[in-house]
Order: sequence, then C-alpha cells, then structure tokens
Amino acid sequence: MFAAFVRSVLAEPRAPDPPARVWWDWALVGALLVTAVGEAIFRADVPARPLATVVALLVIPVLLWRRTHPLLATAVGFGGAMVLHLPMILDDVANVGLNTMACVLLLPYALYRWASGRDALIGTAIVAVPVVPGLAAAETAGDLIGGATVVVAAFALGAAMRYRAVAHQREVQQVRTLERGELARELHDIVAHHVSAIAIQAQAGRAVAANEPVSAVEALAVIEAEASRTLHEMRTMVRVLRDTKGGDGEAADAEPVEYGPQRGISDLDELTRMSPLVQVHRGGDLAGLPQPVEAAVYRICQESVTNAIRHSLNATAVTVEVWSDVGVVRLRVHDDGEAARPGAGVGYGLLGMAERAKLLGGACQAGPDPVGGWTVEATLPREVPR
Repeated sequence: MFAAFVRSVLAEPRAPDPPARVWWDWALVGALLVTAVGEAIFRADVPARPLATVVALLVIPVLLWRRTHPLLATAVGFGGAMVLHLPMILDDVANVGLNTMACVLLLPYALYRWASGRDALIGTAIVAVPVVPGLAAAETAGDLIGGATVVVAAFALGAAMRYRAVAHQREVQQVRTLERGELARELHDIVAHHVSAIAIQAQAGRAVAANEPVSAVEALAVIEAEASRTLHEMRTMVRVLRDTKGGDGEAADAEPVEYGPQRGISDLDELTRMSPLVQVHRGGDLAGLPQPVEAAVYRICQESVTNAIRHSLNATAVTVEVWSDVGVVRLRVHDDGEAARPGAGVGYGLLGMAERAKLLGGACQAGPDPVGGWTVEATLPREVPR
C-alpha cells in the first residue's frame, strides 16, 4: 500500500497555471529586504552577523520564484538555512540568522501548493536537512513542539489549498460537462423537430406542386413559418449563452436578452402541425407542475413525434398521451407504423430523452411495441429533486 501511495505521489503533475508575480510580491520582498538590513544594522546580538546578513539578502529574493519554480526556491532557501547551521556546529552557538529568515516558511507552502509530486518529495527531504537538527537542538519540549507545528502547518496549508483548487477545477469541469449536455439536447430537439417539419412539408409540396399549386403554396408558407421559428429559437439560445457578466457587473452585450418561456404541456398541441397523423390527449391534474418537468415532457414528446414521423413506415396515427398519476406524470407516444429494425442503434434523440428523464429522477424507455409500432414511455416525478 505504501508503494502504491508513493507511486501516486510521484505521478502527481504540477499544479496548472501558477499565478505570475504581482505587485505585492515585489512589495513583500522589498519589505523583507529592508527589514533584514535593519536587523543587520541595529541588532548587535546576532551571532555571525555578516554571514546571516548575506544569506538573508540572497534567500529573500528567491521568494519571487516560489510559485513558478518551487523546488529551486526551496533548495535555495533551505540551502541558506543549512549554511547558517555551520557556525552552530563549529562554534557551538545558537540562533544564528536574522528573524527575517522566518519568511522561508512560505517555501514549504509553495512547494506543496504548486510543485509536482516528485518535486514535493525532493523538496521535503531538502527542508528536513536543516529543520530536523534545528528541532533536535531545541532547549525545551515546548520549543520542539512549537517549531514542528509551524513547519508541518506550512506544508499542510499548501496541500489543503492545492486540494481545494483541484476540487474546484473538477467541479467546474462537471458543470461544463452538464452544460454541454444540456446545450446538445436543446440544439438537437430544436433543430431536429423543426427541420423534420420543413422536410415533410417540402415533400408534400413537391408531390402536389404539379396538380395543386395552392396546396404547394400553403406548404411553402408552413416551411417559412417553421424556418422562422427555428431561427428565433436558435438566436434566443445564442443570446442566452452570450449573456455573460463583465467585471463591473454589467452585461457584456449591449443588446438586452429576452428570455422566452420554456415550452410546456400546454404547448403540446403545436406538435399536430407536423402531420395530420398526430393526436394529443391529456388527462388528470396537470396544473402546477414545476417548469423543468413541463419542459421535459414537451421535449420528450416533441422528439418522439419527430422520430415517429421520420422513421415509421405506413403509420396511420401518432398518439401523444400525457396524464397525471400519484406523485408522477406519465407520457406515452405511440405510432402504429412498422418499427425500426432491432439493432439499428441508439441516436442522440433517444439518448437525450433518457438523460432528461434521469436528471429529474424519472425514467424513459423506447422500443418496439408488442402490439405493433413503436412506443416511447416516460415517468417523471411531480416534484423536482433538489
């Protein structure tokens, strides 16, 4: 188990996109350098003061690279700390170094926050070389515990912030995936439905154009109306997607976004425009349903009718039934044509219907009906899960 843990740590990549140096990094380093010079001038009690001053002035600027090169910065910072141990060993003195050198505790934090797993292990060993003897030389148990706590806290804080950043990144990725799925379903439902209606009317118009010019003109009018609806819904979706807020809290687009109401159960009669074969029936108490449930019912019925008209052969009726049951809303779309061949594959429309139902805590099935034709059935809860 330990070997697996080590392998997982070694495989950990560097944290992505470390922030570049900003003004307060320079301000921090500048303030530390001024403080170090002040200590070197006014503190006569510092052992090996010239060495301590030189080490501090060399180590402090390295903080500017603690995010982009955390291992190198840690090696330089705690390498300086190791140099300060030489007078302690050779001359038997304690507390060599300026108080300003406490800033090196930023390096273990940066190491665990930004470095790769391999660099973090190497950096931990580098930190341990001066820290362990220093803690071993502590005069009291309180000093030992306090010093160890401070060092461990620096490592732990860096690891915690890294974990938080990774968790946030995964959450953002999940949200993006869900949004892409929702967008794909909406685009598919809008485009497939309206384009199918346009194709059907175009075929009808071509069939009657020679003998019934008036009917052909009516078909062209329906095509124009469907195309206009498609463009309107597509533009509305694009405007919603572009409605991002700027840094000042105002909309990035000057043009106001008009959010149209989502389609619902009351709009199901519009499906009869696609074909005279479509019949819509409702039953039970369908009032007061949450908007997500209404939208899902409409989109599942819309996609089912579209598929029935496009793929069923010799159908004489496409029946849409929506009714309320105890705690749920049920829908059934059935056509009496020849069902699609088994094993023909599952399209994006069937996948989208199943996803819509699942997201609301329901279920959707589609397939050949035992009595003939093709049937889509779905069950959705009346209450949206939170």
